[in-house]
Amino acid sequence: MAQKPAQRIRRRERKNIVSGVAHVNSSFNNTVVNITDVQGNTIAWSSAGAKGFKGSRKSTPYAAQIAAEDAARKAQEHGMKSLEIEVRGPGSGRESALRALQATGFLITSIRDVTPIPHNGCKPKKRRRV
Repeated sequence: MAQKPAQRIRRRERKNIVSGVAHVNSSFNNTVVNITDVQGNTIAWSSAGAKGFKGSRKSTPYAAQIAAEDAARKAQEHGMKSLEIEVRGPGSGRESALRALQATGFLITSIRDVTPIPHNGCKPKKRRRV
């Protein structure tokens, strides 16, 4: 009987990166927090869906807060101390994700809103009539 090869445990190597950029992408359905170094290489990421929220619970401010805390904890394991924050999108998780990143003890150097705004580009989706 052939023997199975031993499972190799893939361990993340610790990168000593002091400053980075937190990209908070908050849509109507989900919130994704991606923490990168200054060049744009991903150090840590998390989202409301990745933290186990499903359906309409993904779009809540609480889910965004949990995702931001998780991404921040992963980034701090790599030695990150200071952050610039870029917020994108119209979702409800913007402020709570921002507050969660501030509460984790990062030195926040700047907060920018980089939501793409069209100069009269594509026709928007039809209005909801509730």
